[in-house]
Amino acid sequence: MHNGKAIIGIDIGTTSTKSVVCGEGGSQLGSLAVEYPLLQEQPGWAEQEPETILRALAQSVRGALAQSGLSGEDVAAVGFSTAMHSLIAVDENGRPLTRSITWADGRSEPQVRRIREELNGLAIYRRTGTPIHPMSPLPKLMWLREHRPEVWAEARRFVSIKEYVIYRLFGEWAVDPSLASSTGLLSLDTLTWDEEALQAAGLDADKLSDVRPVTYRLQGMDRALADDMGLRPDTPFFLGSSDGALANLGVGAVGPGDTAVTIGTSAAMRMITDKPLTDERMRTFCYSVAHGSYVIGGATNNGAIVLQWMRDSLFGGSKTIEELLKAAAGVSAGADGLLFLPFLSGERAPIYNAEARGTYLGANLGHGQAHFVRAGLEGVLFAVLSVAESLRELAGPASEIRASGGFAKSPLWLQMLADMLGQEVAVPRVTEASAFGAAMMAMQGLGQLADLSSAKEWAPIAQRLQPDSQRHAVYRELFAIYERSRDGLMERFAELTQFQRRSL
Repeated sequence: MHNGKAIIGIDIGTTSTKSVVCGEGGSQLGSLAVEYPLLQEQPGWAEQEPETILRALAQSVRGALAQSGLSGEDVAAVGFSTAMHSLIAVDENGRPLTRSITWADGRSEPQVRRIREELNGLAIYRRTGTPIHPMSPLPKLMWLREHRPEVWAEARRFVSIKEYVIYRLFGEWAVDPSLASSTGLLSLDTLTWDEEALQAAGLDADKLSDVRPVTYRLQGMDRALADDMGLRPDTPFFLGSSDGALANLGVGAVGPGDTAVTIGTSAAMRMITDKPLTDERMRTFCYSVAHGSYVIGGATNNGAIVLQWMRDSLFGGSKTIEELLKAAAGVSAGADGLLFLPFLSGERAPIYNAEARGTYLGANLGHGQAHFVRAGLEGVLFAVLSVAESLRELAGPASEIRASGGFAKSPLWLQMLADMLGQEVAVPRVTEASAFGAAMMAMQGLGQLADLSSAKEWAPIAQRLQPDSQRHAVYRELFAIYERSRDGLMERFAELTQFQRRSL
């Protein structure tokens, strides 16, 4: 342990909050993930209860500590990671006026179109690094102003779930540069709130939190909440960063060209750069991480959620995930010409189209259940590959690929990724990359980790997968068809989305 003390990393995610207790050399001493629901009371909405997440955080920390065999007295510090793009309106007393509106919420699509077409959306993106899409708080704020004027009038502040949790713990409003970047309201050049973006939102800067460094120290916790977590009230917390940036740190993808691929509920590909890079076609994001450090990449909406959908909807829960993966392994690369566009919940990078829809193409009488599973898995990776192509054009080829997330436990899916990319895929031993990255940020805050470039030393490689040249050739041919099919169906996606909305 660090000076006789452990470090805790917390990652507030979309479906659960995970806490990891780290000891000497980054060893994992205990961990616990506590799940919570994504509330979808209207089509296209995706919300969560802030207090439910706060309770899950406390339960997660206490459970991870119990598993480690340690107590709060053994904890030197805690670091924070959270998913991006959430939005909560709070009143002057810090009480929520709304649920937490998550990145998966698509209600602000009309506002997105207006920003793009009437408010110089491309220029806002180039300054802020946040693609104009319903995931972003910018159009969400416009939606609230236009559709919930009573909430807008009462709101004293607009915050993310991380800011809300920090306020409840420490009575302070603070946001890290990465989460601030992901609002679509922060200038990458100055790291101050962007006037034109604020004007589009109809918002004054005093209704947003102060941007603080990633190693900003928080101390003096609410005693009742500290007791709930099993921690001392004077335990120092460090502000940390976003889940994407910290996943790169957690797997050691921090050098030039180092690229992290994460597939959990959704999927993402990211790399760290020393200067802001935005794409003239708005296919990628660029968020500040810390002074002189940026994370660029793209996130797709549909990762392992596609596999869960196949299990529950196509197979009615009659097969386990493991059985589906085993069946897919028996089908050759390319699923005998069956192609899946995996847009079950719209899509982010690189097309940023909330109206995109999932589509199987090429089905014939020779295709069985296993083909549909294989095509589903391949479709998720084709979406990741499309992000990889955009990143390559923007920043050059990846020098190393490091994989994390739930998919990293599947040898089949990992091999498929290597085959598609035509490049070795390395899998670090780290299992909860964002939480581990948050712990490393806390170590830096304590002065125990001088340079984050040393992150590779903390993420040893457990296995390396080599691409198969024949399968790579198959996937390159199919990928070209995938991209042409996706682009050619945009108008049909819009028509079907409108039909679906009328039918609900």
